[in-house]
Amino acid sequence: MTIFLATLAGWLNRRQLDVINYLHAENEILKEQLEKKDVKLALSNTQRRKLAKCGKKLGRKGLMQYASIVTPDRILYWHRKLVALKYTAKRKIQTDRQKEMETIREFCIKFAEENASWGYGRIQGALSNLGYEVSETTVGNILRAAGIPPSEERMKKSTWKQFVRSHMATMCVADFLTTEVWTMRGLVRYHTLFVMNLAKRKVQIAQISCQMNGQVMAQVARNLTDSEDGFLDKMEYFVCDNDPLFTNEFCETLETSGVKVIKTRVATPEQNGYAERFVKSLKEECLDRMIFFGERSLRKAINEYVEHYHHERNHQGLDNLIPFPYASETKGRSGSVVKFERLGGLLNYYHRENGEEERLAG
Repeated sequence: MTIFLATLAGWLNRRQLDVINYLHAENEILKEQLEKKDVKLALSNTQRRKLAKCGKKLGRKGLMQYASIVTPDRILYWHRKLVALKYTAKRKIQTDRQKEMETIREFCIKFAEENASWGYGRIQGALSNLGYEVSETTVGNILRAAGIPPSEERMKKSTWKQFVRSHMATMCVADFLTTEVWTMRGLVRYHTLFVMNLAKRKVQIAQISCQMNGQVMAQVARNLTDSEDGFLDKMEYFVCDNDPLFTNEFCETLETSGVKVIKTRVATPEQNGYAERFVKSLKEECLDRMIFFGERSLRKAINEYVEHYHHERNHQGLDNLIPFPYASETKGRSGSVVKFERLGGLLNYYHRENGEEERLAG
């Protein structure tokens, strides 16, 4: 029995050593791969603490034999440093004034970034309106520390985002999207051109066709700039990408009507982000979830979605409000909840009916 136990113990020790040797070899291979790709390990304090705690038990001799990620001296250094920090680390005591200065700093940066013409004095006044009293020097120090230049320099570097936000009431954006439709000739690609009023998030489908060319686009431009019911009436800017379908004749027609055409840079879809967002929403919520047989079915789906987009869909960019809600609805908690469906339940909208109307109807 004694011989058996001794044999079993020896076998277990060899088994454990084999496991350790395998893990050691595996770590060395991983380390070589990282060094080959010139990647350095970025260990967190938690990971360092774990290695230091385990390495302390092995001692220097054990670390020399098994450590492969870092050197034994480095692990022991971490251990000494962690022990020292236990007794020398300083606690940060934040007073009420320090907390208030953090808030003031955030507002200073926010005001400067959103208002290029605001100088130190104007920002100081805005802070005073909110109940924070600081000097102009303090405002200047905060902005310089954040790398924000004075108002004179900021006004020279107006960003595209600032331009769009300041002209949103008189700006429209446009884009194309394509959809494959089954016809008698097989799959046919249809182009849909839409125009969006940024301030109101109002969308108009300008054209749906499988044959887009210069003549069609010229007629679309005349429709958009019609003096009586043109969608671009009272608009000053028309933003689009460099699609060849936005022909010179199309742009000249808009320019003649007083609408300046601004084409975004090539391969920068973020400059037309509002239009790109509408395309994504339309595809994800509607078009990509349907199969179309004929142009009529495509037109019906797109028109239904635009109605849903205007009157029933909440917009995160408008503080989660609906652009053109139905007047007959109520936001109170009285009245029954009604579900309204479009496209067979693909687009749903829930609202409460007016309790007084329900009572009279009953």
